[in-house]
Amino acid sequence: MNESKVIVGIGEALWDILPEGKKIGGAPANFAYHVSQFGLQSYVVSAVGEDTLGEEIRNTFQKKELQSLLATVPYPTGTVDVEVDEVGVPQYIIKENVAWDNIPFTPELEALAHRTCAVCFGSLAQRNSVSRDTIHRFIDAMLECDESLIIFDVNLRQGFYNKEILDYSMQRCNVLKINDEELVEVSRILGYPDIDFQSQCQSLLEHYHLRMLILTCGINGSYIFTSGNTSFLPTPQVKVADTVGAGDSFTATFTASILKGLSVTEAHRRAVAASAYVCTQHGAMPLLPKEFTTL
Repeated sequence: MNESKVIVGIGEALWDILPEGKKIGGAPANFAYHVSQFGLQSYVVSAVGEDTLGEEIRNTFQKKELQSLLATVPYPTGTVDVEVDEVGVPQYIIKENVAWDNIPFTPELEALAHRTCAVCFGSLAQRNSVSRDTIHRFIDAMLECDESLIIFDVNLRQGFYNKEILDYSMQRCNVLKINDEELVEVSRILGYPDIDFQSQCQSLLEHYHLRMLILTCGINGSYIFTSGNTSFLPTPQVKVADTVGAGDSFTATFTASILKGLSVTEAHRRAVAASAYVCTQHGAMPLLPKEFTTL
């Protein structure tokens, strides 16, 4: 991979308000942070408000040595109230009409897109037309090449999605990341028949001409579907602190591994190990041990 190229997580940057206090969060920020731990040049693209929480996000990213392109907009910095159940699974209450709903497309952002070899975006940040348009324009501005990864990480939250957003995003991506519960809902919305999940994944892979489809099934393992091949790995048994950010660390580790030239099978193995470790830590952005990030 050309080291002048960058990997971008674009969308929500916010504070998860957890029972033990607030933690920096947002799937794109989590993704970009974990990618950066592999020695790759990554950026998080989002927006914050002119408030203390926004300044704290900037300071936190600086402390974590995470590069960012954060617009300051006249909306409050985003927060999410997170309640974790008895088995560590989070429930989210996401505040609306906040800064990351209003990410502007700027000349600086367009220039960054020209250098981007991989981008990860989700459905949540497309709930508002401003950020949705910015994400689409960013993808349009990326320099297309065979190695580019455009990753749509489905994150269905509180009804902030619809058929148009899902269909358009899957048309634009070449890697789809989805979990088992989201697969059921996406298949229902898009009108796929009620068939077994592997057939549904193969149908999505073929219909949208995807390079890869990543399916995570919680404690029931994970799959990587490519044309003609399926990789399955069980989920390691660990003592769970919470599962916040585990899926993002999976996506980031898999992406970094592929960009570093590893096989799909080895990238999958490393992604499973990293996400299991994140489950043992509180919050979405723990420092990964060196054995996970040395490729």
